[in-house]
Amino acid sequence: MQPSPGSVSFPSPQPDLPHTRARPVHWIATATALAAVLGVSALVQPSGAIATPPPARQGTPAPSASAPVGAPDPKKAVYPVDCGPEKPEVIDRGSGDLDGDGRQETVAVVRCATGFGTPPSGIYVLTHPATANGAPRVAETFLDPKEGLSVTDFAVRGRTVSATLLGYSSKNVPRCCPDKQRKVKWRWRDGKFALIALPVAGSV
Repeated sequence: MQPSPGSVSFPSPQPDLPHTRARPVHWIATATALAAVLGVSALVQPSGAIATPPPARQGTPAPSASAPVGAPDPKKAVYPVDCGPEKPEVIDRGSGDLDGDGRQETVAVVRCATGFGTPPSGIYVLTHPATANGAPRVAETFLDPKEGLSVTDFAVRGRTVSATLLGYSSKNVPRCCPDKQRKVKWRWRDGKFALIALPVAGSV
């Protein structure tokens, strides 16, 4: 699998969501702003259905017969998530040979630990480290915590990753209880991940 600096984004009905950090005090203020931005329209309108990995970085070793075939350990990865002095916690995981290259990838759901509310989650695809003693690498970002969404019903089956993304219809909805949701899937097709956003319940 080729690493990708980009991600499949999940913009709300209005652009330019505020940056989300999960320190407890900042989370309360940010959650309020995100609730207003999300509004009452259907949750999670993806800007595009395809995340295309760029060419492999120079110096990245190609898979070989001696390359590890076990799944990367998500607890050893370094995620692009700002949790202040704390490390992001892995709240769910799944593994499989997503791109059919004979090597296992791991998909991890991570978020910052807080004592209250529902902090936003990120979903990342991990590949093996470039060196024997290195940490697993983030090769793809399916969901950025900046989108302000949380994740449930996460699963990895074959080459398909599925999840339900949760959000809020207004700032008056308690942060414990998201009231908007949308089911999504990612599948490896033609050398890239394709995003499939399923219809919102009740929509035509």
